[in-house]
Amino acid sequence: MPGSVIAEPRLSPVAKTGHAAGEVVVYRRESGERAAHDHATCSQIARRLAALKGYAFGGEHDGEDGCAIHRYVVPTGTVVGVEHAHSLGIHSEHDLFGGVVPYPFVGTKSITHPLVAPDARAPDGWSAEFGRDVRDAVLEGFSAFNFDDAVRAGCDLLACGPVRIKRALGIGGNGQVVVRNVRALQGTLANLDAAEIESYGIALEQDLVDVTTYSVGQVRVDDLVATYCGTQCVTRNNHGDTVYGGSQLLVARGDFDALLTLDHSPLARRAIAQARVYDEAALRCFPGLFASRRNYDVANGSDRHGRQRSGVLEQSWRVGGASGAEVEALLAFREDPALAAVRASTTEVYGDAATPPPDAIVYFQGTDARAGPLLKFTSIAPHVHA
Repeated sequence: MPGSVIAEPRLSPVAKTGHAAGEVVVYRRESGERAAHDHATCSQIARRLAALKGYAFGGEHDGEDGCAIHRYVVPTGTVVGVEHAHSLGIHSEHDLFGGVVPYPFVGTKSITHPLVAPDARAPDGWSAEFGRDVRDAVLEGFSAFNFDDAVRAGCDLLACGPVRIKRALGIGGNGQVVVRNVRALQGTLANLDAAEIESYGIALEQDLVDVTTYSVGQVRVDDLVATYCGTQCVTRNNHGDTVYGGSQLLVARGDFDALLTLDHSPLARRAIAQARVYDEAALRCFPGLFASRRNYDVANGSDRHGRQRSGVLEQSWRVGGASGAEVEALLAFREDPALAAVRASTTEVYGDAATPPPDAIVYFQGTDARAGPLLKFTSIAPHVHA
């Protein structure tokens, strides 16, 4: 298979019969932050999921649930509201690749940290219990839902070192600024969209250096469950900015206990443990939340005193940067019932000269209006126990 050609999905036994039991569709109305290349990648992931399920690929979904056969939805963003989900034909994790949250802020970075004080503004659906439950699994930080609370939170954190301000809707490291004094804090916050902060919040967090970011997650499609841990890398985009460059994952067939039977470093095991705490607390503290794709970014680095810190940065209950690897691992498990684990990776390369390896599964190759020339591909390989 030439690496420069977007792969045709490998067909499951059901698909080979020619009688699709349903269709896989893409729903993209809730994703204003996402670029065109992300939409194109999401469509290719949906095609691969159609092959996995033995369904037809139905293209884009207009939001009307009137299909006579089962419709499996791949939203480009987290779906907000149970009623909205039902209108799309989504009633459980078996109806979508991604997640459904009860309130807009629940699908963002804003749930990761507590409010700065009991009198700080809290949106409808806020869970103080979640912040208490994940306290030892996240970095030091606060979330805020107005300017004054954000300044108060930032001032508290600046007493211990530089502070990273993170837009709740930022994707792939975009929308983040590190400040080192109150003037920079106030100036940065003043330039942000007040209405966005009111609806989605903003996260303020201790800044680390020499950071390794782990990806820990789990995906479920029909009877298949895959759970993984790996590391992310960064790259330079066409504008010279440092952005997400891909993930290298070790993927186990089964749940977190199956993943822990594989070879992991002590830091990776810590990341897995922290992600599990966060995952279990979210499902417990936010009624109405369900997700078939649950991904957590966990940072390990040093604070300004050189002390090692580790914690979950955020969750992703939608198609994300590692989803190509997740789906290819599921396809490998479907094709070989005896396969217990694989190594899967995603890679994003900017520039006109990017060429995929011969065995790559290409998800996007072209020029995006916002990102410029870009190549996105997935590779998969066997895992051999040490």
